[in-house]
Amino acid sequence: MYTNIDTATGLASVRAFIDSNIDNIPSDFPVDLFLRVLECVMTNNIFTFTDTYWLQLTGTAMGTPVACAYAMVTFGHHENSVILKNFSNELLYYRRYIDDVFGIWVHHEPLANSSWDSFKSSLNNWGNLKWKIEEPTTKKNFLDLEIQIEGSTLTTKTYQKDMNLYFSRQLTSPCVM
Repeated sequence: MYTNIDTATGLASVRAFIDSNIDNIPSDFPVDLFLRVLECVMTNNIFTFTDTYWLQLTGTAMGTPVACAYAMVTFGHHENSVILKNFSNELLYYRRYIDDVFGIWVHHEPLANSSWDSFKSSLNNWGNLKWKIEEPTTKKNFLDLEIQIEGSTLTTKTYQKDMNLYFSRQLTSPCVM
């Protein structure tokens, strides 16, 4: 997600977020200075790889302390001003965990498919960021959970990928101490 947040869109989103929350920001907070420093960080990120130096040309400045908060605020503003505002009737549940989104979508006939398509388009209509969106289903593995809807019941259980290096499905030899 981070490297796909183009700087112009990200900085505009931070400005819009600040503007829409100005009543909650202390009056002596230096907004313009903050935005100039943020732009400097996002456009001048130099990193090393082995014995070479590189200037990052696009995306969130990786490796900086501000990267995670910047990613959360920038796309979060789009979520609050577009996604949640326009699709609140269909989204029974919606949460984003940095770059993973989980939602419960409720179909309303007869426009269910056009509304779903519009939702997917709205998610991907923000700068260069494009989400991998899976079609609705009643059972899904998300992060470390298997989540299933059965009627009006939501059940969960731990999910572990077959390639999980920290989990052994079968002990090959007993531990001896």
